[in-house]
This record gives sequence, C-alpha cells and structure tokens, in this order.
Amino acid sequence: MSARRTPWRPAKAGIQMWVALLLATLSAFADAAGWSDYGNDAGGRRYSDAAQVRPDNVDGLRRQWLYRTGDLARRPAALMRRVKFETTPILAGDKLVFCSSFNEIVALDPGTGIEAWRFDPRLATNLRPANRYNCRGVAQWRDPAAPADAPCALRILSATVDARLLAVDARSGIACAGFGNDGQVRIDVGALDRPGELQVSSAPVVAGGVVIVGSAIGDNQRAHAPSGRVRAFDARSGALRWQWDVLEPGTGATAGAANVWAPMSVDEARGLVFLPTSSPSPDFYGGLRPGANRHADSVVALHAADGTLAWAFQIVKHDVWDYDVAAQPTLTTLAVDGRPRDVVVQATKQGLVFVLDRDTGQPVFPVEERAVPQRGAPGEQLSPTQTFPADMPALVPSTLRAEDSFGFTFFDRGACRDKIAALRNDGLYTPPSEQGTLVYPFTGGGVNWGGVAVDPAGIVYVNTSRAVHAVRLVARADYAAFRAAHAGKEVSPQAGTPFGMLRDLVVSPFGAPCNPPPWGTIAALDLNSRRILWQEPLGTTEDLLPLGIALHTGTPNFGGPVATAGGLVFIGAAMDRYLRAFDAKTGAELWRGRLPAAGMATPMTYVWQGRQYIVVAAGGHGEAGVQTADAIVAFALPVAGEAARSWRDRTIDQPGGRAVVRLIAIGVFIVAAGLALMRWKRKRRRPAA
Repeated sequence: MSARRTPWRPAKAGIQMWVALLLATLSAFADAAGWSDYGNDAGGRRYSDAAQVRPDNVDGLRRQWLYRTGDLARRPAALMRRVKFETTPILAGDKLVFCSSFNEIVALDPGTGIEAWRFDPRLATNLRPANRYNCRGVAQWRDPAAPADAPCALRILSATVDARLLAVDARSGIACAGFGNDGQVRIDVGALDRPGELQVSSAPVVAGGVVIVGSAIGDNQRAHAPSGRVRAFDARSGALRWQWDVLEPGTGATAGAANVWAPMSVDEARGLVFLPTSSPSPDFYGGLRPGANRHADSVVALHAADGTLAWAFQIVKHDVWDYDVAAQPTLTTLAVDGRPRDVVVQATKQGLVFVLDRDTGQPVFPVEERAVPQRGAPGEQLSPTQTFPADMPALVPSTLRAEDSFGFTFFDRGACRDKIAALRNDGLYTPPSEQGTLVYPFTGGGVNWGGVAVDPAGIVYVNTSRAVHAVRLVARADYAAFRAAHAGKEVSPQAGTPFGMLRDLVVSPFGAPCNPPPWGTIAALDLNSRRILWQEPLGTTEDLLPLGIALHTGTPNFGGPVATAGGLVFIGAAMDRYLRAFDAKTGAELWRGRLPAAGMATPMTYVWQGRQYIVVAAGGHGEAGVQTADAIVAFALPVAGEAARSWRDRTIDQPGGRAVVRLIAIGVFIVAAGLALMRWKRKRRRPAA
C-alpha cells in the first residue's frame, strides 16, 4: 500500500520552534543597549536601557578587561603631569571607540578590549594647552548617501588640542580622504597668544550632516582673548558651513572667550543644537565689558542647519566668578500639568538646576530675580540681580561662616577660621576684591562638565563638589612683585585690565578643605516634585591620606553619572580609585570596583553579545594631585567558566582595606622587633660559658 502524499504543513513542534526563535530575536534586540553618543543619546541623558546588572546582583561585578593607551610608558613623566584622561567611549558599529589625551583615536573590541585599530594625528607635545592635553570624546556619523560597506560610510569625528577636526573610517581607522585635506580640517582660530591658548577638549556633535565644534580658551590671561566662536562643518566634505559668535559684535566690549568648552546636545527632530556657554574674558574683572554680556553664561539653542539663533537663556549676568555653564544641556521629556513636555535640564556650578522649554527657552518651573552683593572693584559694573529657581532646591550650600570652619584638629580649624574671616564674604555672587573674596561654591562647582543623568520618570542623578576658593584682585602696579612672591600659586595677569588675580583653594595647613564635609556628593533630584530624594557622600580619602586611611568625607570630583534601567547609578569621578554603583531608589552604595587610578571621567554601559559591560577611563588627575594612569577598564558579571569576584576584591580592594592590612603589617613588625630586642637583651645578660 503506497503512502498518501499530503500538502506540507509545519508540525506543531516546528511552529513552536520558529516562535521561540522569533521571541529570542526580539528579546535580543530589546536587550541590545548601545552607547552611540558622548552622553549615550544626542540629548545627553546618560540613561541606558541595559538592565542585566541590578541591585540584587551588582555585587558580583568583576573586572572583565583592561586596556592601556601606552601614554604612561612611552611619554615623559613631566609631560604626563600636563594630561587629563577624561574620555567616554562610544559604541560605533562593532567597535568601542574613544580618544586619548593626545587625540589618538582608538577602537577596541567591545567584548575583549583588544585593540582593533589606532589613528595617530601626531599631536605636538611642546604645546602649552590652557586646559592640559585632554579629549573627552568623539562623535560618529553615518553618511546616508554612501553604500553601507563604502569607506567612511560610518565615520568617527574628533577635534584636537591643536584645533583640527578629524574624520576616520569607523571600521579601519583610515583617514577619510574626501574630508578636508586627507581626513582633517585645520580650524581657523586667528592669532593666538601662545600655542595651545585655544583647544578643543569636548566631543563634537552632529546634526543633519553638520559637525559642530566648540573650543576651550585659556582663562584669565588677557581681556582680548580669542573669540568663543562656535563653528560648523559639513560632515562629508569638511567645508565650513557657518560660524556663530557668542558675544554679540558691536557692543564696544573688550572681551573674548564666552566659549563653548563643555559638551553640547542635539535635538535632531527640531534641528537644534544646544550650547552651554562660558564666561567672557577675563573671568574676575568685567570693567571693560559692561552690561550683562548677553549669551555668555547661557544655554543657547541654534538652528543646526545655518547657525541662526533660536533662543537663549542667560543664567549668570556679567559673570566675574568663572561660573561657566559647564554641564551638558540634557534633553528629556517631563509630564507637566498632565501632558508631556520636551525640556532642557541645566545644572550649574552654583548647584542650581533650571528646566527650560525646548522650543522657546522659557523656564518650565518658576524662576526669580534676587538682589546680589554689590560694591565691585573700581570700574566694575555688576548686575544688581541674578536669576534663581524659585522652588527647585539647590544641590550645594552657598554660604559659609568663619565659625563653621572645619578642621581635623583645633589647630587647623582655627587656621581655617582665620582664613575665612579675612575674606570678603557676603554670600553667593560676592564680587572679587583686593581684600580677597570667598567664592563658594568654588569655580569647579557645584556641578561641572560631568553633568547629570536623567531617567524616564524625571529623576535627575547628579554629583557635586563642595570646596572654597579665595579670589584676590591685584593692582597692576603690584602684579609683578606679587606674582614673584606667590610662586607656585595660580596668579594670572588678566592683561589689558587694571588687575591681575590670585585664585587659591581655601584649605587647612593639613590640606583639607576649610568647609565642612561632605566635600563631594551624589544625589537624586525629582524634577516633578522639586525635591531631593537622597544625597550621599561620594568618595573617600583612601588614596589621599597616609596608609590608605579611608574617611567617608566625600571628595571634590570630576566626571558624571550613568543611570540604567536596572535601577543603578554608576559613577567614578571621586579622587579615590573606585567605580561605584548606587541604588537609584535609595542612594545605598552597593558596589565598588577598584581602578588603576581615579576614574575622573564619565562611565558608559552597553550590551554586547548578550552581556552588559560598564566601562570607565581610569586616568587620575595630575592637576588635582591624584596619581595618573592611561587605562580603560570594563566590568561585567561573570559567565559560566569565569571566576567569580575574588576575595581580595571584596575585602582588601575596598575603602579602608589596605589601611587595615598596612596597620596589621606595622603591628606585626613592631611585635616582631620587640620580641627580637627582648631576645637580644636576654642573650647579652646571659653569662659567658
């Protein structure tokens, strides 16, 4: 009997298999979290959908790989003291890409950290860059007109310390021949006082095929500093598309700078680029630049296509405190009055948080003008008021009385009290003076270039520093002698004005800040309720004090946080050598991973081949007196066949762990030496045979 032929029908098991495969594919896509821009997305939210690492398993994170740029081994120690390693990598195609302090562009395998390619722009090392050798990040752009496999269809864009814009192929690292002159454009910045007076330190941004570049300009050297002009170039050819001057021409002011040195943000749908602008030159005397100095110290929105102004919101009028808008403007969406509203979140060095409408620049929540201290230096024309959020809490204190001075002992507390009492101190925005003025928060913040992370619920995660500067104006006739008498201090000429200046941290004879701790914090701020949900110290003294003594005082910090859908906030930033994870809901510190040096950069996270990695640059900070390094470090949860987090990592390599080991070793040595001495004495007393 022959078998009967029937039409093909998939078996039930086959259907189930295909459904399972489809679901697995969709799940893989859902779990595929990348990091495409400096702040993860073009709006700089620093929030990742990655959720593999959670509060219940984060304690298992272990170092997965470590990559060194080689700078520490092959460059002179004196040069490395003029370096900052503040880069945040991006995931471009199948490569993890970042820039070194010397503007080398490096691509790594995301899973192993093995170098795939390196592009060297051959940066001169005899420059004197105002903000040290530094590159915080790169950008990527996919050419919509190019075949996917064409050279430079996906390109990496980066700008340099010596003011060049580079374009290299993301797959090979070869320079894009059709971009400028063999892959580079030299930015015309005009005449400089010295090589390195103007540099680019933050990543460019790309909007609609236009690459936008800011600049970092040396502070306090001269009134007529280089212009803080923002420039835009064609992403394909490198041709100049437009330029925009921050300081409005024709005002009669003698000033420069007001530059965009901090990270920018982009809203592609609106065709807008958001600029955080800095203070005009020089920082601490504005007598030659009367008025508010409009567009300086502002959040500015430009039309990316042509560089025309959409709107601007000024945060500091007539800045004489170096209170640049330093943090990246962060784009998010909030529920306001029951409906979604696209906003810009801007945190400041003063520890203030403004929320602006993305289309108009108008404040979403109330702001108010408050009278601020007057009686500036001769020739100064201060603004009588400054802008404050009306009901958004400040993230840091801004008043410090002499009687509140901190010290580890009665002696150093008294020294701090005398220092503070000798300064002019009328609160926030007290003008610089020949007497010396207390600047609190100090010019490093509050919130600096690390910016904030914002989750979809409107919770802002932000780290702050708390330290004090003393700023003293020095009459021109006395400047040369004063500078000679204060060798080793920051004494700057402010050439072209009646005053030079001294800026100095207010610290005790033991080197501790004179303001009470914590000296660094991380906090969660609910934008909807306008209240701080939690605030915790960030950092210890372990890598600052002898023997590794770890006081949980917090430390001044540089770099920013990353929030994840897994309910965690990752951050390095502090002056001790740890990457940390905090519970996003409670602020509890759940995990610390030891680094080769302080991770004073913003971390990033991504999912690669089903595994979540958390990556940070561990470069230390020579300017802050912290040990330097040249490492990129990746952490991940162990998988089958890999060792779990080690006992040493959980104990000795934790704050205070090395201090305990060293104290035990000292104790054992003292006991052993004492026993040996006793034996020797007994032997000497023993009569000879």
